[in-house]
Amino acid sequence: MASVVLILGIIGVDQCVKIWVKTHMALHDVIDITGWFKIAFVENNGMAFGMELVDKIFLTSFRIVAVVWIMWYMTRVIRRGTGWMYVVCLTMILAGAAGNIIDCMFYGMIFNNPPSPLVAEFVSWGSGYESLFYGRVVDMLYFPLVEWTWPDWMPVCGGNDFIFFSPIFNIADASITCGVIALILFCRKYYLKSGS
Repeated sequence: MASVVLILGIIGVDQCVKIWVKTHMALHDVIDITGWFKIAFVENNGMAFGMELVDKIFLTSFRIVAVVWIMWYMTRVIRRGTGWMYVVCLTMILAGAAGNIIDCMFYGMIFNNPPSPLVAEFVSWGSGYESLFYGRVVDMLYFPLVEWTWPDWMPVCGGNDFIFFSPIFNIADASITCGVIALILFCRKYYLKSGS
């Protein structure tokens, strides 16, 4: 039951933030929160942190299969009474994947795609900017922690700007990433044991 509450909480916060950004900011708008944290509205067709490595329909289908498999696997893990930390990690990965699936599956069907500086609006089902499965994922969290320009005398990168941690991501991406990192760092004994 706690897993269901956590999944719904992560998905709910993720979707509320995405919908607020999409309906209150024009694409590529940036809100400065601090010098090292900004809300920067971008959309992407691809994977976490805006990467685009595979076809959109393949990626969405893979996410759906992964979520179904994780749900099945979690029921086995919970029935066995495996450690709570392992279940929390799986829950975070599942919730993050589901959050991005919602964007891919439905956002193209329910939002329009106005030119900047206009903001998106809800539209009647099916009259949005794209068909089912081809919606774009909304990203907004941007942490340019350190920025500088390389000295001109440096070979290759001289004169170029550098930003440490330039990816823009969303809460679903963060949930997946934190879940995977915690899984690797703290839960190795559980997933090694589960293979036997």
